Amino acid sequence: MSSSDWDASTYDLLSTPQQEWGVAVLDRLALAGDETALDAGCGTGRLTEALLERLPRGRAVAIDRSPNMLQVAAANLRPRFAGRVAFVRADAAALPFRDAADVIFSTATFHWVQDHARLFASLHAALKPGGRLIAQCGGGPNLKRLLARASSLAAADRFARHLTGWIDPWFFADAETTARRLEAAGFVEVETWTHPSPVRFDTAAEYRDFLACVCVRAYCARLPGPDRDGFLDGLADLSAGDDPPFTLDYWRLNLAGRKPGEEVTRK
Repeated sequence: MSSSDWDASTYDLLSTPQQEWGVAVLDRLALAGDETALDAGCGTGRLTEALLERLPRGRAVAIDRSPNMLQVAAANLRPRFAGRVAFVRADAAALPFRDAADVIFSTATFHWVQDHARLFASLHAALKPGGRLIAQCGGGPNLKRLLARASSLAAADRFARHLTGWIDPWFFADAETTARRLEAAGFVEVETWTHPSPVRFDTAAEYRDFLACVCVRAYCARLPGPDRDGFLDGLADLSAGDDPPFTLDYWRLNLAGRKPGEEVTRK
């Protein structure tokens, strides 16, 4: 596994918060059941499965940059949805589609894309006229407390020597800026808003495992074993003093829009 890829099997076990957020987003998406939908950032396919269940006469394209995620997603989905799901390795900001989808759905992905103007242009191009985008990602003050602590720890000599040239791999936009970017990309009927969605873990071990796989995995990929363990232990120790302890200060950015034009008749 490359340092930029995901531990997909572990993520599949730990991603209950992402699953719950995604189902709430799906609940806001009205579907006829025969659409072609793109799941941009499908991960291990847990939400793609929920999407396909709402498309009994439709199909979905599961898209991710991670080959590990796509491999697990294919294993999860092909036995049940063969013929109605395809898997494409692609960057959401450079989708290989034009006027292809009735719906683009995405959760917990867009904050991993640095250039949101390019991202929204790519999504707009991939939609059919009249097609809809509905998505959610980290935004606003997402994980502000955790990432401030991670940045402070990373400055210590023990860790800093492994993190030369560090650049944050995430980008948390606010609702107002996101609305302007969506409109600039050509979307209409744009809606954006943020809301807090803290996630609490029962034990330090559960908190630490989640950090390693999801929140600070980019740090962990650069740190050798003993220093990685020390980094995670330091974050867990700091969180133990919070009230309540072992709580991640998640904020979600919700976004929706439509590509102008009459929707193409589906066959």
